Amino acid sequence: MSFLGTLLMRLDEGVTRLFGQWNFWTSIIVTVLVGFVTYQIATRQEPDIHPLLLARQSQRSDVRMPHESAIYRSQSAPHGMPLNSGLNVKDPGASKWARGRDGDLRDIWRQAVAGVQEEGPTKGATGRILTVLGTDKAVEHHLRDLTRHINFIGQHLASQGGTRVAIYLPNSVEQMVTLFACAFYNLTAVILPFDQPDDAVISMLRRSDADVVVTAPGSFPFNLVAQNYPSLRHLIWVADEGSQHMDWNEIPQGTGSSVSVTTWQDVLSEVSADLGNDLPPLGGQKDPSDVIIFWQSKPGQEEEMVQFTAANLIAGVSGQFFAIPTSHRMGPSDLFLPADSLANSHTLVLTLAALYSNASVAFSSVAPQAEDLTVAIRGVSPTILVATPAALLKTHKEATVELGSSRWARTLHSRRVHALTQGGFMPSVKTRWPAGNKLRLIVTAERAGADTPRLSCNVLADLRAFTGARIMYALTAPKVAGAVSQTAFYDYRVFGEKQGGYHFGTPLTSTEIVLKDTGLFRSGAHGGRGEIFVRGPCVVGGETSVGAAGMFRRDNTLSYTLAYEYSFNQGISYEELKARTLADAVLD
Repeated sequence: MSFLGTLLMRLDEGVTRLFGQWNFWTSIIVTVLVGFVTYQIATRQEPDIHPLLLARQSQRSDVRMPHESAIYRSQSAPHGMPLNSGLNVKDPGASKWARGRDGDLRDIWRQAVAGVQEEGPTKGATGRILTVLGTDKAVEHHLRDLTRHINFIGQHLASQGGTRVAIYLPNSVEQMVTLFACAFYNLTAVILPFDQPDDAVISMLRRSDADVVVTAPGSFPFNLVAQNYPSLRHLIWVADEGSQHMDWNEIPQGTGSSVSVTTWQDVLSEVSADLGNDLPPLGGQKDPSDVIIFWQSKPGQEEEMVQFTAANLIAGVSGQFFAIPTSHRMGPSDLFLPADSLANSHTLVLTLAALYSNASVAFSSVAPQAEDLTVAIRGVSPTILVATPAALLKTHKEATVELGSSRWARTLHSRRVHALTQGGFMPSVKTRWPAGNKLRLIVTAERAGADTPRLSCNVLADLRAFTGARIMYALTAPKVAGAVSQTAFYDYRVFGEKQGGYHFGTPLTSTEIVLKDTGLFRSGAHGGRGEIFVRGPCVVGGETSVGAAGMFRRDNTLSYTLAYEYSFNQGISYEELKARTLADAVLD
């Protein structure tokens, strides 16, 4: 018999023997095995981004200066090329191949009104502007009406002879209208953090030299300001609908003040409704004045006054555009909710980016004070949310407690976290977030030198699984418009504490970072540790210290050094830490 015949005979005997022993249990085992393999093949997903792109996230320069680390930049802003400084605004009639202007705040509102300019199904689409009232009501403001308000408020402020307008309001449409009015009518806007002690408000007015205040009744200490700050010339009350019938123009007796007082509604009713529909023309306008923002590191400390130019803010907005992949950038289908104070430059820059992207924006005066994200989003269903680390930690804690009561829920949550951290893709089903919510992106920030709670990679992974949204974690500093650095959109990795349980990602396309020797930190000897300095068009003065000691990890992402963490937890000031001369290895 030939070899082939022998082989076929043995194969036939094997098959006969196999099926001869087939029984009920064999059927179950084969069914389970085939089902498992089929499920793995059918549900297999590719990572959202190639792992190698996360292994070296920023680009370091080939040459470094003495006592400094290499310069780190975003992969999208390579060395030898200028950092992103503007919006590339194309004026009407300009060639589509010509380089556009960097732009300023006025161009952001013009774009919000004009709508999407690129060819496509969304061409001409505009976003909505909403005010959230209570827990279940949102009022829409028409863009045409807001344009009229910008014109009327700007003309009124200019007619009062003021040059510096202090805005002491919670997150609101009136706050943004006043900001744009100052931009269009060449006035310096001073954004004061809301709900501050009386002495702090007076101090900020003095230091900013404000002569006009736009504020809400009941929150602004008018009597004390009139007595202690004689430079104030004009006051505009923004009264809510329920109290507009009261006489807010009266000046309290005994103050001896010559301040003129009016209300927001009176200013808007002074001019015919048919006027003010068109914004001032582009030609012949001066560059807009600066925007002053106060940075408070810790409660009770005096706020640091920072004066941003229009170019600083626009560069910060530009950096945020390139931080999000093209397919996921903000657009008319998004609803953006700033659940952090607009007095923070990071939140303000993101809100301006949303307006320029023609996304809908919702303003809620209570959202920044909410300690839980589910409370912050009541009344609206945002797709993009700016939240504080404290609110995220509170949400994480409550969601974890809820999981503890259900073994099945814990198992599902673990599988989703595993898909994120090991599979590298965002699971389609979320653990805790309301089913009707379409939240897709959360942006939060660490405030350098402040008491901001840190968000570890494990906490961020849990929150991604809870909410079904990607999370970008940024590092912010007083003199930087927007963020110093920010985690990648697709970075879901988790690290142990020895590897650094968190990081702040890479520089944006509008910043570059260098670490300089200071005190016990030596950038050269330990591969890149030192005081964090940031440069770029979004930085006041071009370069500034973040006020913290940092290091670049093996994946070229930025984090604090363990020595800085230790000193911060022990209550040692950064200035004292820089004065020390111990070896870095003692603490780090």
